[in-house]
Amino acid sequence: MQDILILYYSHRGSVRALAEQIARGVDSVPGTQPRLRTVPRVSTVCEASEPTVPASGAPYVELADLEECAGLALGSPTRFGNMAAPMKYFWDGTITAWQNGTLAGKPATVFTSSGSLHGGNEATLLTMMLPLLHHGMILMGLPHSWHELSATKDGGTPYGASHVAGPQGNPSLSREAARLAFLQGQRLAQLTLKLSD
Repeated sequence: MQDILILYYSHRGSVRALAEQIARGVDSVPGTQPRLRTVPRVSTVCEASEPTVPASGAPYVELADLEECAGLALGSPTRFGNMAAPMKYFWDGTITAWQNGTLAGKPATVFTSSGSLHGGNEATLLTMMLPLLHHGMILMGLPHSWHELSATKDGGTPYGASHVAGPQGNPSLSREAARLAFLQGQRLAQLTLKLSD
């Protein structure tokens, strides 16, 4: 059984909703299983500020999750066209994994959510790819042959699934956004199995 790590940070629930759909997609492929993980919030002085075990939701990620995964889906809300500080803080601490080539050759994909249509979704997806490229991962996007990619009105890009939550942070996904996230997880699982052969 190949574990696919779905690592996300979610402030209001939208990125978590996408992560859950990606997990469903992974789970639909025999021979793979999703492993949902998150990162703790950070304080303004850039220290982890949450308890060591989250009160609810996915457990916090550990470096062992990177070693044990066969593929990775990475999600974060947009922060001025970049990933949120808690996710960046985690990746800044993966130097040993980078030196050891822990993630090299493994497939990866990215997903995000913003508060507005022009909130930086595509820029965030692209900047989230940078640490993955440095780790030697193989990046996977969404093909335009998927009908939902052109039909969605609230996100969805060739770089990865996305969602526009609006100024109130509505985590409810449209049918197309949910389907794109599901298909993204399914495609990642299929690619993981092909590469593991």
